[in-house]
Formats: sequence, structure tokens, C-alpha cells
Amino acid sequence: MIKTLTFAGIHFSIATMVAFSLTGDFLLGSLVAMVEPTINTGAFYLHEKLWQKLPYLKRHESKTQVKTASFAVIHFGVAFSVTYLLTGDAFIGGLMATIEPAINSVAYFFHERVWQRNKHNVAPLSITKAVAA
Repeated sequence: MIKTLTFAGIHFSIATMVAFSLTGDFLLGSLVAMVEPTINTGAFYLHEKLWQKLPYLKRHESKTQVKTASFAVIHFGVAFSVTYLLTGDAFIGGLMATIEPAINSVAYFFHERVWQRNKHNVAPLSITKAVAA
């Protein structure tokens, strides 16, 4: 669950910046930035559980690029749906669904690498070490 919470913090920050930039409306941008990452945090948690439980995915868990791509597809769908439903604008929904997941996919890749590195260390990774990594 700690892994999900750390990614949620990253995701909320990125979504807030992108949604506000696209809408120009602080309240609407904030609403999009709260709802979209909340749904995607749940999707992230389920995504992690699937990768841990399904034998085929578990065997390929170290392939960070594949795991990142699978989450990016989910993320794109959620970002478009939420933004379109809240703004009523398919163009802004499309922009949000393209820009925000792209930035978050890069963040996800590095987040995953840090967690893999932590998993292979004998001693638990402290917060100080995680920030430095």
C-alpha cells in the first residue's frame, strides 16, 4: 500500500499542474485533478495486484517498459473519461488524456525502478535513501 500512496502523491501533483494549465479554471482544474488521480490510484492498486497474482504477468514483472505500457493504457482511458465528463469538452479530455498520462508514465517508470531497486536490497529502503535515489 505504501507503493500505491507514493505514486498517488506523484500523480496528484502532475494532474493538478496539467488540469489547471488546460482549463485555466482553478476550481474545474482542481476537480479534474482530484477525481482523475483518485480513480487512477484505485486502478494502479488493481494493476499492481494483477501483476503480483497472475503467473504470466508475475514472470514478466521485471520488464518495466511492458508494465509501464500496460498501466499507460488504463491511465489514458481514465484521464479522458473523467476530464470529458467534468468539462464536457472532448478536445480538453483528449489533451488531458494525452499529456497527463504521458508525464505520469515517465514518472511511473522511475517510480517502478526505485521500488525494484528497493525490493532487491537486503535492508529496507529508508525515506532518506528513496528521496536520494
